[in-house]
Amino acid sequence: MVSRHRVWKSCCLGGLWWFHSCKCERPKDKEPKTTHECIRVLVIFAIFAFTFIWLYVTLILGNDIHNFNEYIFRSAGLWVDWSLVLVIVTAVLLTYCSFLLLTSLCLTLCGQPVILHIIHKVLLTLCFVLVTLGIVFLDLKWKEEWDAVSISLQMTSPFLHIGAVVGVSAFAWVVAGYYWGTSSKVFKWIILTVFAILLVALYISPLFISSPCILESSKLPSKPKIYGHRGAPMLAPENTMMSFDKLVAVGADVFETDVMVSLDGIPFLMHDSTLQRTTNVKNVFPNQEKENSSNFTWSDLQQLNAGEWFLQKNPFHTLGSLSEPDIQEVKKQKIPSLENLLNAAEKHNISVLFDLRQPPDGHPFNETYVNVTLTTILNSKIRPELVLWLPDEERNLVIVEAPGFRQIYGRKKEENETLDFVNLSYKNLTVSEVR
Repeated sequence: MVSRHRVWKSCCLGGLWWFHSCKCERPKDKEPKTTHECIRVLVIFAIFAFTFIWLYVTLILGNDIHNFNEYIFRSAGLWVDWSLVLVIVTAVLLTYCSFLLLTSLCLTLCGQPVILHIIHKVLLTLCFVLVTLGIVFLDLKWKEEWDAVSISLQMTSPFLHIGAVVGVSAFAWVVAGYYWGTSSKVFKWIILTVFAILLVALYISPLFISSPCILESSKLPSKPKIYGHRGAPMLAPENTMMSFDKLVAVGADVFETDVMVSLDGIPFLMHDSTLQRTTNVKNVFPNQEKENSSNFTWSDLQQLNAGEWFLQKNPFHTLGSLSEPDIQEVKKQKIPSLENLLNAAEKHNISVLFDLRQPPDGHPFNETYVNVTLTTILNSKIRPELVLWLPDEERNLVIVEAPGFRQIYGRKKEENETLDFVNLSYKNLTVSEVR
């Protein structure tokens, strides 16, 4: 039994040694630890931590990645769910770093030297370079997402701290091994000092964690109203009446949408400047697929299907949650007019908030699109208090013509200024400002 145990242990150590060094023969006796060996393990650990942090960032980016997906589609005409690409690539890198770190720790605890083959050195360098490029790209092209990461830490930091304590406590065995295994007194003091500083910083860090998740129940603020961005775009095609119906079903309070004016003066719901992403314009009007959305008549727009793209692209990976009747309903979706939305909103007591897109130059309503939209609202059945007016264009005229509208501003109020409602990104507001 003892012989089998030794053979099994020898085989395991041999496998670990071969994985790291790509050498068949390994040292038979325990060897004293060297400074270079310790540095190798620390570098592996540092790249592992670096990659783990990037994985956390990519998971947080998933909250807003649909904006990036849409941007790439409008720029290159290519629809890819970049959240999956980011997470899969980062997960592969982290899996490799985790396995390399784990095997390094096993070799260390068994008294074996940690020697990295050139292949591992190249792969570790590749991991570091790829993660660095991701961070640089994010900082240059999507810097506001760092605010989202910062806000997410308010929720996750207490749990990340617990994980860090467990991880560092486990790593203490490795540190102890290097401390007692090295013959250099200077190196011993360096190891002890660095680890002690890390421990002190880790254990006092809760004093600096401010999380709204840690709150007495008596101090909980009132539940906020739910706004549906383009309706309920995870459950139905965005900016369609089905999306509105799904929003009503989940108990939301406000339908946020985007309004354009057609070539013959009919306001309709559409976010993009072209119809490529959310309709079958390429099949119906193949020579006009890149035309501005406002350069179509209402009768032309009604020939388009606004739901099939949702089934083809599955933008939020939610098709599995839809029933067969829902899927059939998706296939029937058309581009809705603003009037249809307003009448439905009045029926269900839902407020409507919208961005208003100016038609391109040469459009017959390029200068009067605000008046056309305002007239459509006033002629509909919706109560004025359900209209949340966001556009800054002709705001003074709107206030005079429709004093019952609630005016929404897309900026913070200045000193001595009264703004009843603002529409701002949560990433640009502090917790106190939100409350």
